[in-house]
Amino acid sequence: MFEPTVAATIVGLAKLLTGVQARWLGCQPAGGPRIYIANHTSHLDFILVWASLPPNLRPSTRPVAAADYWEKDALRRYLIHRVFRGVLVERGGSSPHDDPLAPMAEALDWNDSLIFFPEGTRNLEQEMLPFKSGIYHLARRRPEADIIPVWISNLARVLPKDEVFPVPLLCSLTFGAPLHVEEGEEKVAFLERARNAVIELGKQ
Repeated sequence: MFEPTVAATIVGLAKLLTGVQARWLGCQPAGGPRIYIANHTSHLDFILVWASLPPNLRPSTRPVAAADYWEKDALRRYLIHRVFRGVLVERGGSSPHDDPLAPMAEALDWNDSLIFFPEGTRNLEQEMLPFKSGIYHLARRRPEADIIPVWISNLARVLPKDEVFPVPLLCSLTFGAPLHVEEGEEKVAFLERARNAVIELGKQ
C-alpha cells in the first residue's frame, strides 16, 4: 500500500530544504524497469532521487535499503514499507544460501524501478568508492533494465554526518544516459565504466 499524502509531504519538505533541481542529460523520466545508480553521501540521498521524479513515477520507484536499519522501529518500518515501498535486503545475508538480488530482480519483473547505491555505504570522501559487484550481477540477471547514472551534488553539506537537523542549501541531481552490460563485458570493466559514468555527471 502506498501513502500518497505522506509521500507528497516528504517530497515538499525535501524540495523546501534543498531546492533540488533535476537535470536530465541523455534520458528523460520514464517508467521501469530502471535502476538509478548514484553516489552516496547522506541518508537523504534516495529521497532526493525519488523527489526529483514526476509524481506518477514515485510509487513504482523503490529504494534498495538495508533491512537492519529500516526495521529498527515502527516509524522507519512505516516509512520504508508504506511510503517509499523500499526493497529491503539483509546486509551479508542471514545464511550462505540467501540470494540478496532476488527481491530486486522481482521488483524489476513487476516493471518497478530501483534506486541503488553501488558504493555500498555512505562515502564522505571526495573520490567515489569502487562499486560493489551487486549492480553488475543484477544488470546481467535483468538485461532489459536501463541503468541510469545519477550524480547528487551538495547533499552531504545539507545533512552532514552525525547531524540531526539539515542545513538548507541548493542541491542538484544530474541524470545521465542509460547503461547496459555489453556482450562479453567482464565485471571489473563494467563496474569501472558505470562508476566513471556517475563521476562524469558531477563534472557537468
